[in-house]
Amino acid sequence: MNKVVISGTGLFTPSESISNEELIACFNAYVQQFNTEHAAAIAAGEVTALEESSVAFIEKASGIKSRYVMNKEGVLDVQRMVPRIPERSDDEPSVMCDMAVAAANQALQRAGRTAADVDAVICAASNMQRAYPAMAVEIQNALGIDGYGYDINVACSSATFGIQAAVSAIQSGQARAVLVVNPEITSGHLNWRDRDSHFIFGDACTAILVERADLATSAHQFEIVGLKLKTQFSNNIRNNFGFLNRADESGIGTPDKLFRQQGRKVFKDVCPMAAAVITSTVETSGIAIPDVKRFWLHQANLNMNLLIARMILGRDATPEESPTILDTYANTSSAGSIIAFHQYQDDLPAGTIGVICSFGAGYSIGCVVVKKLA
Repeated sequence: MNKVVISGTGLFTPSESISNEELIACFNAYVQQFNTEHAAAIAAGEVTALEESSVAFIEKASGIKSRYVMNKEGVLDVQRMVPRIPERSDDEPSVMCDMAVAAANQALQRAGRTAADVDAVICAASNMQRAYPAMAVEIQNALGIDGYGYDINVACSSATFGIQAAVSAIQSGQARAVLVVNPEITSGHLNWRDRDSHFIFGDACTAILVERADLATSAHQFEIVGLKLKTQFSNNIRNNFGFLNRADESGIGTPDKLFRQQGRKVFKDVCPMAAAVITSTVETSGIAIPDVKRFWLHQANLNMNLLIARMILGRDATPEESPTILDTYANTSSAGSIIAFHQYQDDLPAGTIGVICSFGAGYSIGCVVVKKLA
C-alpha cells in the first residue's frame, strides 16, 4: 500500500476575540436581569435563582482565558447572547466555506501544492451550516478542485476521523492527495446563558493536506505510521438539534437543542479511554511511549490534557511535550488538536515521533501517530 504523509496544515482564526472578563461581565448582567425579573417567583420557590460566575471559576475549571468568535457583538449583547451571522443567498459561499478556503489555501501553500494536485475534499466538523449540497462539495468548487467531496461529523473527533478517511483513499489508490477541512463555528451551538458551559467554545478552521508519500515535495512532511479510531456510545455530551425539530413544536428552542454535557462524567470516562487508545496505538505501531516527543491533544480542557498525559507517561508532561492553545482559542471542537499541531511542529527535528489525538462526544476518539520526515 502507498505510504501516506501529512504535507501541509492551515489555520483560519477569526478577527474577533472575547476575554473571560468581557464574557463574565455579560453573563453576570444577564443573571442579575433574570433574577430581578423573576424575583417574586424565586421568593415563592417556583423558579431557581441563577448564580453569577467569575473569571477565576472559568480558568480553574478549564484553563481558558479567551476565545475567538465570528461575531462578538451578538454574543455580548445581554438581550441576545447569540452571534449575529446573517444568512447568505444561494449564490454566495457559506461562512463555513469562506473559513475553509482560507485555511485550505494556507495548507496548500505550505505543502507546495495547488488545487490541481488534490483529488478530494473532506469537510469534517461538528456542525454543517447547510444540509446539502455537502459543505465539502461547496468548498471543493470554491477551491477549483476536480474530484469529489463529502462531509463527516464525529463531533470533536471529526478531524482525526477525516484523516483516517483520507489515508484510506490514498492507500487504495483512489486519490493522490486529500484535503481535510474543519470549519468550526461552535459559537452557534453554545448556550451562552449556561453557567457551566458558556465559556467553553471558540470558532476557528483548520485544514490538513494528506498525500501519497512518494509524490510529496513539501518541506513539512509527517509520515502517518499509526492510526486508530474508537467510538463508545454516551449521552454525557449531547446536542439534539436536527431537521426533525420542526415536526414537534414542543421542542423548539429548548436547551437540549444546544450543546450540553455532564462535565464530571465526561472527565471521568474520557481521560482513561483516551490514554488507553493513545498507548495502544503507539505500541501497535512498534514505538515505545518514551520515544514519543510530542502530544497534540484535543484542546477541550487543560485539566483533562494534564491527566491524560500523566496516565500515558507516568509523570507530568512538559509544555513542550503537550502544547496548549486552548488558553487563547478555547475548545474549537475538531480543530483543536490540529491547531496545536499546526502551531507546534516546526521546532521538531526529522525523525521525531508525535501523536495527534482527539476525543469528544460519542464518545469518539481518534489517534494518529506521525513521524517527521522533513
